[in-house]
Amino acid sequence: MRVLYVDDEESNRRVIGSMLKKVGVEMAEAEDADAGLWMIAARDYDLVLMDVRMPGKDGLSAIREIRAHEGAKAEVPIIVVTADDAYDIRVRSRAVGANDVLIKPVAKEDLYAAIGRAVPSWTGHKAAS
Repeated sequence: MRVLYVDDEESNRRVIGSMLKKVGVEMAEAEDADAGLWMIAARDYDLVLMDVRMPGKDGLSAIREIRAHEGAKAEVPIIVVTADDAYDIRVRSRAVGANDVLIKPVAKEDLYAAIGRAVPSWTGHKAAS
């Protein structure tokens, strides 16, 4: 499985990357929304993890842009990973097309479960249990 994680904080990317590596997931990284959008245009991913609050374009705007395209790239599963635990962030994330929302700090069990819901064919979460 190939995952793109878009987050401006390197430490967040490192932590999530470590969790994903343990279950055999290949993770690419982007440090802002524009870089993430470029990477999605250039390569296919099975899943996108998207931070909300980043300098420049925020994650919700990036999700809107992804969903506005046609074809498979517009349908890539997207999980918002954010430190904003306000109720409305879940509502706003789903309104722009996110499949799920995880609140940082993310427990590996929650990450694996969310990936399993977003990509039902993924079996890595079963191996991690």
